[in-house]
Amino acid sequence: MNRKLAQALVALAPSDLKFNWIGVDDLPMYNGDLETHRPHCVDRFTDEVRAAQGLLVVMPEHNRSLPAVLKNAIDWGSKPADANVWRGQAIAIAGTSPGAIGTAVGQQHLRQILGVLGAAVMGGECYLQFKPELIDAQSQVTVESTRKFLQGHVARFAELVRLHHGRRGNAE
Repeated sequence: MNRKLAQALVALAPSDLKFNWIGVDDLPMYNGDLETHRPHCVDRFTDEVRAAQGLLVVMPEHNRSLPAVLKNAIDWGSKPADANVWRGQAIAIAGTSPGAIGTAVGQQHLRQILGVLGAAVMGGECYLQFKPELIDAQSQVTVESTRKFLQGHVARFAELVRLHHGRRGNAE
């Protein structure tokens, strides 16, 4: 569901905004004892986050919170504290679930965590109740009002990235 939403958001984004998928599923569980010899996949992940001009996090909700794999990635990215990759990063959040309130509660938890780490989290909320017919096989949102809402969300994200990097107009 959330991969489909992420693909739909990318399809709705301004054409000058470029997206790269950053994998988190290969990261080992955070362990401070590994800090002196960080696994290669952790360095790859933190390098990719650090290089990004903005991050669009599209997440499911697990037990009224963020998924453990995402929290684990956040923990790896926040250590050591002087190399925290989240500090100053422009971030927008979105998500979907079958429930009526979408991922609202999990997103609030994520906002709190990222705020503590110094990220510039975009205001506003973007959570949806997922229905199979909402996004078609070509990543197109089939409901006009939802498409406009999502297009506005990703347009605001593009503007946040532009402003955050001191420029108006094109995002990278």
